[in-house]
Amino acid sequence: MPEASTRRPVGLAIWLILAGIIGWYAAFSLTVERFHLLADPNATASCDFSILVQCTANLQSWQGSVFGFPNPILGLTGWVAPIVVGVALLAGARFARWFWLLFWAGMLFAFGFVIWLISQSLFVLGTLCPWCMVTWSVTIPTFYAVTVHAMRSGAFGASPGLLRFSQGLMRWVPLATIVSYGIIVIIAQLAPTRALTNIFGL
Repeated sequence: MPEASTRRPVGLAIWLILAGIIGWYAAFSLTVERFHLLADPNATASCDFSILVQCTANLQSWQGSVFGFPNPILGLTGWVAPIVVGVALLAGARFARWFWLLFWAGMLFAFGFVIWLISQSLFVLGTLCPWCMVTWSVTIPTFYAVTVHAMRSGAFGASPGLLRFSQGLMRWVPLATIVSYGIIVIIAQLAPTRALTNIFGL
């Protein structure tokens, strides 16, 4: 009968640290840009490369402050968690089932929020924010990896079928990530209307 994995997840730990650092830096950069725009509303962000590829439109939109404060502040606080968890795992820490459920719930929120932001960026704002895309690129695989680890460690229950199913899933995380990126690219190609409006002022 399959049992919940008890091996130290070194690969996951290293990824959590790397993803956390990358995500935190992206959030920090966006926060600095937002403060810069608040200080000078007529300024442009350093990550503004064109009408299509820019940060300003995203940061100054209501979607950029969904909870009443700039979204990057969520990243500044939220990305600390994967870094801490990753370091703890490398140090040999073992977490209870409830901890993995809470950590997974946090990643689920981040994943859902990112999907919503992607849809808003493509279909409403018609822009691609460079630092936002960096955040998307690490949030998606991190959610997949944490989900698989939570499954195989028994966080979702010790059902033999579920444990057996989850044992080999981690190797599919890179492919699932690439497929997700591909879907985003395809959707971006199918949603040019707003971008054309931004370019031609239609």
